[in-house]
Amino acid sequence: MDDTGGGNVDTGIHGDELRLWGVLGGDEGRDGVVAGGIELLGDGVGYGEDVGVVVGGGVDVAAGVGGCGGCRSNGVCWVSFLCLLAGCSICWFNTVCFVLCVKNFPSNRALAISLTVSFNGVSAALYALTANAVNSSSSSVYLLLNAVIPLLTSLLTLIPILQQPKLDPLPPDNAVQRDSTVFLLLNVVAALTGFYLLFLTSATKSVTSSRLLLVGALLLLIFPLFVPGIVYAKEQFILVDDDDLEFHKEATRKGGSSASTSTKVDAGKGQLVTLGEEHSAAVLVRRVDFWLYYAAYFCGGTIGLVYSNNLGQIAQSLGQSSNTATLLTLYSSFSFFGRLLSAIPDYARAKFNFARTGWLALALTPTPVTFFILTGSDSTLALKTGTALIGLSSGFIFAAAVSITSDLFGPSSVGVNHNILITNIPIGSLVYGLLAAVVYDVNSDTTRKISMVTDTLICMGRQCYYWTFVSWGCLSVVGFVTSVLLFLRTRHAYERFERHRLSSQFD
Repeated sequence: MDDTGGGNVDTGIHGDELRLWGVLGGDEGRDGVVAGGIELLGDGVGYGEDVGVVVGGGVDVAAGVGGCGGCRSNGVCWVSFLCLLAGCSICWFNTVCFVLCVKNFPSNRALAISLTVSFNGVSAALYALTANAVNSSSSSVYLLLNAVIPLLTSLLTLIPILQQPKLDPLPPDNAVQRDSTVFLLLNVVAALTGFYLLFLTSATKSVTSSRLLLVGALLLLIFPLFVPGIVYAKEQFILVDDDDLEFHKEATRKGGSSASTSTKVDAGKGQLVTLGEEHSAAVLVRRVDFWLYYAAYFCGGTIGLVYSNNLGQIAQSLGQSSNTATLLTLYSSFSFFGRLLSAIPDYARAKFNFARTGWLALALTPTPVTFFILTGSDSTLALKTGTALIGLSSGFIFAAAVSITSDLFGPSSVGVNHNILITNIPIGSLVYGLLAAVVYDVNSDTTRKISMVTDTLICMGRQCYYWTFVSWGCLSVVGFVTSVLLFLRTRHAYERFERHRLSSQFD
C-alpha cells in the first residue's frame, strides 16, 4: 500500500518533465510558477500533504478513503483542489500503514515502519517504469496510473485488513523472533528492489526493455509476500535483541486505560520518566518535548523535502540543467537508503545502545553542513554530494520519526499524534518555498534572463539561491540544536528502559 500510495518524491522526481500545474491548469508560464518555491509542480501532492488527519476512524475506512481520494484528485481540473485531495490521500495511506505496523508488531514496530516508508520512496521509479512500459511518449499515462493504481491497491488491501484475526496484545517470544527474521530478509529484498528501480530502470528508454524490467520489478515486489511463510517454516535464528518484549507488553496493558492514566513525567523538569506512556492530543501540545521534536522536524527533514522540490530550478540557476535527472535520482536513491538505515538502531542495540532521539540528532547533522558548503561552491561535485547527503538525512528522519513519536507519546495514539507532528510539512513547504521564491524573483529581475521555453524571466547564477541556502542552513542549525535538547531531555527515559530490558534478560 505504501509503495503504490506514492508521496512527495513521486511528483517531485518527474515534475520537471510533467509540469503538473502547467499541464492541468495552463499556467506553466506564470512568473509565480517559475519562481519555484511555492509552485504546485515542485511541491506536487506535498503542498496539501498531511492536511487529512485521520482521527477516530478505523484503518479500513482510511484505506478506502485514501484510495478514492487519490483517484478523484487525479481526474479533476481544479488544480488546487486536486493537490489538496491528493495530499489527504497520501496522509491517509501513511496513517494506515503506521497504525498497522504499530498494532501488529509492537516489539518490531521500528523495523516495520522503516520498511514500509522505504518502499514509499521508490514509488516514483515504479510509476515511471510502468508508464514507459505502457506508453513512453504520453505523460498523461503517468497521471492515470497515479489515479488508478492506489485505488486498486487500497481495495485489495482492505481484504486482509478487514479479515485479520483478533490481535494478541501479548505475542509469544517465538512470534517476535520470527518477525525479526522476516524483517531482516525483507530489508535485504527492499535494498535489492531499490537498486533495481532506482539505478537499473533509469537507464532504459525503449518500451520493450521497460516491459521486461517491469516484470522483474513486479516479481521483486510480490516476493515479500512469500517471505513470512518461508521463515515460519524454518523457525531459525534471532537477529534482533527482542528482550524489550516485556516492556511492550507492559505498555500494551496500560494502553487500554491510557485515557484515564496520567503521563509519567519528572515533576520538577517536566521530562519523560517512562517510554510508551500514552498522550492525548490535548496533553501532547502542552509538552515541551513535543515542541522540541516539532522544531527539529520542521527545521530538518522538511527543509530537505523543500530542497528536493526545488532541485530542478537550483540546477538550472547553476547552469547544470543537464544534471537535473542525475540529481533527482541521487536524492531519491539516498532518501530510500536513509529510510532503510533508520532500522540500524534496532539491529545494533545488542552491541551498542543509543537513544533513538540521539540518532535523530546525528541524522540532522549533514543538512546544515551541506547548505553552508553550497553557499561557498557551485561546482557539480558539491551539488551532487550535497544532494546525496540531504537525501540520506531526510530519508532517515522521515522513517525514524514515527518510531520516536511512538516511543515518546505512546504507541496507541501514534496515528493521531504523528499526524499532528507532521503538520509542519505543509507549513514548512509554504514558508521555505515562499522564501526561495522571493529570493529567486528578486535576482531574476537583476539577471533579466529570458527562458526560451516559457518566455519568462529566469535567474542564472549562484545569487539565485545563495541567501536561500544561508537561511536554510541557519534554520537547520536550529533544528540540530533542538534535536540535541530533545535527546538530553529524553535520554534518561531511554536509559531506564534499557536497564529494565537488561534486568529482564538477566532474570
